[in-house]
Amino acid sequence: MSAPIRVLVVEDEPVAAAAHAEYVGRVAGFEVAAVVHTGADAVRRLGAGAVDLVLLDMHLPDRHGLDVVRAMRAAGHPADVIAVTSARDLGVVRQAVSQGIVQYLLKPFTFAALRDRLERYAEFRAQVGADGEASGQEEVDQALAALRGTTGNPLPKGMTQQTLDAVASSVRAEPEGLSATEAGEQVGASRVTARRYLEYLADTGVVLRTQRYGGPGRPEISYRWRRGG
Repeated sequence: MSAPIRVLVVEDEPVAAAAHAEYVGRVAGFEVAAVVHTGADAVRRLGAGAVDLVLLDMHLPDRHGLDVVRAMRAAGHPADVIAVTSARDLGVVRQAVSQGIVQYLLKPFTFAALRDRLERYAEFRAQVGADGEASGQEEVDQALAALRGTTGNPLPKGMTQQTLDAVASSVRAEPEGLSATEAGEQVGASRVTARRYLEYLADTGVVLRTQRYGGPGRPEISYRWRRGG
């Protein structure tokens, strides 16, 4: 039986970090080597060895994820990297590819989406891990194709990507945050529907929950876009 692929989870938001580590632990053939919350800690942990793959948030409190990758390579760390981010900047995607990042996963994502990426990575690793030479172009193409897939980020039943994007955009445009009622009004959905999407975004670490104290009665929950999102 082959050794498990050891994954370093690098994510500064504790809720998201815990979720990512749990997801990794549920995929056969993978195990969590460690969870760290800054770029500096990631580089230090890599220096200790025993890491095959880094699940790397691109927006960390001390440095950008691409800077972490550059520091890794400069120090001679060969671990592969899956970039995780809520930013959709194609320039960052282009730089990620140029740095040799093997996969790019957008937040928010489900367990199924990460499992798909990890299983494809394991297939790629199995194909290129053996000694010797490829038999030809077809074998090289098959190995690279293992990293490519058409699978999207499947959402929970009853949720749509269009509404999720609309709710996320409404929160992102309000630095002070929005309540479920306010988000619903902006996207043309009910408070209950907006709250479901907001809670999904919060559970995946894209937005933060805060208590908003205003008039009399119970405080309401406000949802604020996470730093670096």
